[in-house]
Amino acid sequence: MMRGKSPFFLMAMAVLGTALLGTSVAHAQYTAKEWPDGPSKQRFVDTCNVCHDINRVRGGYTPDGWLTVVRMMQNMTAAVPAEEWGAMTDYLMKNFPERKRPEAVLIDGPAKVDIKMWDVPTQGARPHDPLGARDGSIWWAAQLANKLGRVDPKTGAIREYTLKSAFTGPHGLVDDKAGNIWFTGNLAGLIGRLDPNTGIVTEYPLPDPNAKDPHSLTFDQSGILWFTVQQGNFVGRLDPATGAIKLMTSPTPKSRPYGIQINAQGAPVFVEFGTNKIATIDPQTLAIKEYTLPDAAARPRRLAVGPDGMIWYADFARGYIGKLDLGTGAVKEWPSPSGPKSEPYGMVFTKGAVWYSESNAKPNTVVRFDPGTEKFQSWAIPGGGDIVRNMSVAADGNPVMANSLVNQVGKVEIK
Repeated sequence: MMRGKSPFFLMAMAVLGTALLGTSVAHAQYTAKEWPDGPSKQRFVDTCNVCHDINRVRGGYTPDGWLTVVRMMQNMTAAVPAEEWGAMTDYLMKNFPERKRPEAVLIDGPAKVDIKMWDVPTQGARPHDPLGARDGSIWWAAQLANKLGRVDPKTGAIREYTLKSAFTGPHGLVDDKAGNIWFTGNLAGLIGRLDPNTGIVTEYPLPDPNAKDPHSLTFDQSGILWFTVQQGNFVGRLDPATGAIKLMTSPTPKSRPYGIQINAQGAPVFVEFGTNKIATIDPQTLAIKEYTLPDAAARPRRLAVGPDGMIWYADFARGYIGKLDLGTGAVKEWPSPSGPKSEPYGMVFTKGAVWYSESNAKPNTVVRFDPGTEKFQSWAIPGGGDIVRNMSVAADGNPVMANSLVNQVGKVEIK
């Protein structure tokens, strides 16, 4: 539902998560006769058919979900006259209700938690990645509002920072020892650094025009920043001291490097969402080693590193979580409680357990998996949760999350 001209076209494709960038010509085959009748039918086809696969609307949303999505599109300057938005919203709500989703399976257990949520001030911001910062604050990337946000969990005080370039599309977040907030500019093809004290943003454009969709990022023990570039099929390294960027191509074509973490040995570990692989990078030689998961249908999306060096991953496609031993290559998997369509997504390892969210369960859940007992426990996220795309760990060791569709950030306080 956006214009088909740069930069709006690239923004639409990256934001809506298409596997490959397309062209407006590729979507011209869809005509008005294929869609439900209504006063906004032609406007819907003319607008939503330009930048992304119009069939994405068939998945549907709740009425509240559509209100949020419409505000996202307004933030991205979708080509709909202001006086037509009401009718357009009614058309979407009536014709594309939320499709059936698996009912959340809630499992009792020994852990006690309190889940706290905060509303993001800018409507339609699409908070993407959260960050539990070293000072105890919680940050979020307001991907469709071109902002970064911060909440103080103790006081509830919230502040937003507008980024330097329009339509940056902030995505991943990480802080450094000085308190700067680093982010991937998903839509603008850059890495950014925000100084919260001054509000000044420094940008580091990626050196290759094919490096589209810089995604997730993390610091190693020596202060080098590592990041993934999903659509470009790269992983990258940035030296904050010099600003120098080095890009490495993932060995498997179209492997879509996604979540990335650093293990105790200082080696970056990343998941390849476009295939059934997890990979490591030798920080000295930059050699990439891939580990193939046993099931060809596996699509790992996020990961966490346990204190014993085990790599935990969320298999989004199959509804599993898994554990990879980098030393032996051995893999063990467990089905997520809400089933094969539950879409495990954001994940962390903290306080002796794996914590993650089932992003397609109704409502979304926070799930705890105890590696020792191999038992699950789960809780419904207040307000439905939609959608926890990533998680982080706060300074006090508690998981934090950003919930895109309900425009909230949250914290799981483990008692």
